[in-house]
Parts: sequence; structure tokens; C-alpha cells
Amino acid sequence: MKILLFGGNGQVGWELQRALQPVGELVVLHAASRDHAADFSRPESLAATVAAVRPDVIVNAAAHTAVDKAESEPALAQAINGDAVGVIARAAAAIGAWVVHYGTDYVFDGSGEHARDEDAPTAPLSVYGRTKLDGEAQLRASGCPHLILRTSWVYAARGGNFARTMLRLAAERSRLNVIDDQFGAPTGAELLADLSAHMIRAARANPALGGTYHAVAAGTTTWHGYARLVIETARARGIALALPADGLAPIPTRDYPTPAPRPLNSRLDTRKLRERFGLRLPDWETGVHRLLDEILPAFGTKESA
Repeated sequence: MKILLFGGNGQVGWELQRALQPVGELVVLHAASRDHAADFSRPESLAATVAAVRPDVIVNAAAHTAVDKAESEPALAQAINGDAVGVIARAAAAIGAWVVHYGTDYVFDGSGEHARDEDAPTAPLSVYGRTKLDGEAQLRASGCPHLILRTSWVYAARGGNFARTMLRLAAERSRLNVIDDQFGAPTGAELLADLSAHMIRAARANPALGGTYHAVAAGTTTWHGYARLVIETARARGIALALPADGLAPIPTRDYPTPAPRPLNSRLDTRKLRERFGLRLPDWETGVHRLLDEILPAFGTKESA
């Protein structure tokens, strides 16, 4: 099996490079690749890449993920999140290749308190959400066999992430305000990569498994709850923090306005994925603790500060 991976240098793409190695021959591309065109801001160039590589599976981990910036550059977000996906999907259909694509909780409006399943009505609030939804639509319309994995609150040890930001601010400030009315599940890039590898093998053997799935870690928290776990774990391990024990304050979304509206309810129902693929999704805390095991040593301890 030959696998073409777009977006190999991103958080999810980097983990996919690891997880997909045992699955098949892997061709990894990113925007700066020289051998084949992989610049998603020029969607029309991608069809030739697919035709030249002739993969059995295309995994698309490329996206315009700067949610607020997308509000001021909607054409670029549409090119990357929508039109490029359509070009790849139609090229895949022409050669009978599968496409694995990553969606987002931002395709929903975030209303209510219950976890949404894959058939719930979509109503994105932002340019990012609308362009990601269009990418899904173009992929489905192409007729190629596919897997769409909608996820939320993605993090990885490589590069910037919410936990690093909280640790840096907690080392500098005596008070930290964090939103406490947005609900979701922090989901590790490594979990998404491992799920993808399992799902590709299963779906190739049983094409009836193709379709859209919600793929997030188990459980629910808020950004404040996420920050609390990070900071309390750091403090318990002796990391020097300026933030006092009562310095982490919950605030509502309205007190932290952003150019792109955020969904308040990002809960996603993963029953379909778990039942159809026979997989277990670990609690979000498990992945975050693993992340902290990797990044906390760089922050030092009281004794070494």
C-alpha cells in the first residue's frame, strides 16, 4: 500500500509520519516540498501530484487552522480548507484511492449541552468552520472512498500548545483568567494518528466502514479545567510558578472576545467510531498527562531555578 501524506510537518502530520510507517510505503509532503506540488494555497496544482504519486491512500493533515486570522483572509482559508480538499478528492476518485481527512467541531454552532453525533445539523459560526465544512462537502461529492475524522482541541508535544502557554503565563503572573464555559475534549495528535492507522487498515479491508466519524478523547472539560490540570501537575512536580494556588480564575467567553466566535459546546459523540471499529478512546486526562511528562522537564524545578 502506498500512502501520500499532505501536511507532514504539522502537529497531526508529524505524528502520522510515525503511525503510518508500519501501514505502507509513505510519501510525505508539505508546502515547501520540492519533488511534488503540495501548496494548498494553489489547489489546482495538487491534482498533478496525486496523479504522479498514484497512492492507494491519501491522508490530508494540511489545513488553515489560524481560526481568528481566517476571518480576515477568507479566500485563503477557502482555498486551503475547501477547494484543495475537493481537488485532492476528485483526483483520488480518478485513480480509486482513499482519502483520509480531518474535520472539526467548528462545523457546529456550539449550542446545547449534549454531545453531537455525526448526523447532527451543522451551522458553523466562523470562516474557519464554514471552509472546513465545505471541504467535507467537496470530499463527499467527489465519490471517492473516504474517512472524515472530526476532532477538537488538538494538541501535541511538538510546537506550541495550550499547556505550554499556561505554564509560561503561570511562571510570570499572579493571576490568570481562563475561559470556563466552553466544553470539549483535549485530543492528542498522537491519538488521532494512531486511530487513523487502525481505521485505514480496517476500511481498506471493509469499504463499508468509510464515512464520517467523530474522533476525540473521552470525557469533557473546559479550558479552565484543562489549565487547572496542567498547573496543578506542574506545581506537584516542583515547577517554580508565580501563580498562587487561588490565582487561576474562571471567566465566561464574553469576557474574552475574539474575531472568530467559538462554539461553547464542542462535545462530540464517538459511539459510531468505537462500535464500528472496535476501538477504545482514552480519557482526555491520560493524553494530557503524557504530554506533561514530555514538556515539564524543560520548565525546571524550584531546586534548579
